[in-house]
Amino acid sequence: MSDSVEQDRVQEKGLQEKKNNIEAGPVDVPPLDDPTKSRWERSWPTIACGAGLFSDGYLNGVIGQVNTMLSYIYEDTYSKSPASRNVSAIAFAGTVVGMLIFGYTSDVYSRKWSLMISTIILFIFAALSAGSYGLNGSQYGLFAALTAYRFFIGIGIGGEYPAGSVACAENTGELKHGHRNRWFIMFTNFQIDLAFVLSALIPMILCLICTQDHLRVAWRLALGLGVIPPLSLIYLRLKLKEPEEFSRERMRTFPVWLIVKFYWKRLATVSLIWFIYDFSAYSFGIYSSAVIKIITGDNAPLWKTFGWTTVTYLFYIPGSALGAFSSDWIGPKNTLALGVGLQGIIGFIMSGCYKYLATSENVAAFVVVYGIFLALGEFGPGDNIGLCAAKTSATAIRGQYYSYAAAFGKIGAFVGTYVFPIIQQNAPNKIRSGQDPFFVSSALCIFSAALAVFLLPQINQDTVTYEDARFREYLTQNGYDTSTMGTAGHGTRIDEE
Repeated sequence: MSDSVEQDRVQEKGLQEKKNNIEAGPVDVPPLDDPTKSRWERSWPTIACGAGLFSDGYLNGVIGQVNTMLSYIYEDTYSKSPASRNVSAIAFAGTVVGMLIFGYTSDVYSRKWSLMISTIILFIFAALSAGSYGLNGSQYGLFAALTAYRFFIGIGIGGEYPAGSVACAENTGELKHGHRNRWFIMFTNFQIDLAFVLSALIPMILCLICTQDHLRVAWRLALGLGVIPPLSLIYLRLKLKEPEEFSRERMRTFPVWLIVKFYWKRLATVSLIWFIYDFSAYSFGIYSSAVIKIITGDNAPLWKTFGWTTVTYLFYIPGSALGAFSSDWIGPKNTLALGVGLQGIIGFIMSGCYKYLATSENVAAFVVVYGIFLALGEFGPGDNIGLCAAKTSATAIRGQYYSYAAAFGKIGAFVGTYVFPIIQQNAPNKIRSGQDPFFVSSALCIFSAALAVFLLPQINQDTVTYEDARFREYLTQNGYDTSTMGTAGHGTRIDEE
């Protein structure tokens, strides 16, 4: 029996199996959407858990503009050294490390304190990166310091994904039925997209204020402003309690083989879709650069370049916002498949028309079509792959499940940024160098749509709770003592010693 059919069967039985364990007898499990709580009391934990991804989006996005400024300031020593690549890429490595570490700690120890530690890491190393300094004023020392700090920023970013996103997903159970998916997305992927816009807009403003003669001030301010988002969340996160669902379902021992047998197919599907999405999304910056170069020319001031980068990032916003609502209307699985399928079709059109679009005469048409391509990426997998990763596993292992999928996605981003330039370099002519990456990406988009349609389970408003009931039933059938799960006082079955 397929995962989706099995889930439907559990949904039809309702929550009775969760409330009535055959061996332990009936227990009273209070609903997550407690009507005695005010709207703000039900909403702010979701905001506190998810909104930290704004920090991640800004700190990830702003480094592109900082790299450009550093290449302008230190033209001979920075742009011609490995530092220009390392400063941008090293955060990917840190992010993967952070995801794996905090995915584990958020399941085994605490969602709240995993979040707090990742927030503190972001705050400290964002501040240090803004103050990067080489011994005795050495330029190479400056580059080495900035590279090291970026690695640790990556660890903090990695911690936000499993700890923040899974806690956000669990807290959405307290929100209004029919609105839960949209608010998860609005405080996760939408925050990242909004931060990307500001990560280009703020350097543009700083360049106008400081002028290109004082870029040493501008790049440090651009990085320094990255301390504000994590700092603003520390108070809310200190007030957080562990999500109710986590308190009910946490495990003290993990039956690894049982978990692998139960979830490996789902995890492989989610991870592969995430890999393909990041492979394309992080790599298509090459077209943003090409478009901007056509519009501005080679000698445009930096503020104008950053301004057009802002315009490019703005296309993410409507796609992400519409995808958030669509996720509640037709479900995350269908929204993901629809968005990535349409993105593949647009990509094939762009590839076929590339030689006409990528010219100064037709640059406006190129920007519009390319913007639709980017918006569809956010509408579909951008919004919903994290939601699928957060809600297709049981609460007890959600942090680790999510971290493996997200880490696989970041590996896709790294592979894409390495492979796409090779595809372009091996093209027989300039037109093909623009077309071939679109061919590759569009084919992968269609493949992702097929994976979503045929292998992803349906995700409904109460999937988190139903999935926990389904997982408990499976563990019981395979001899695992589910009475050891949960935290005392949260409606779960606890061994009293």
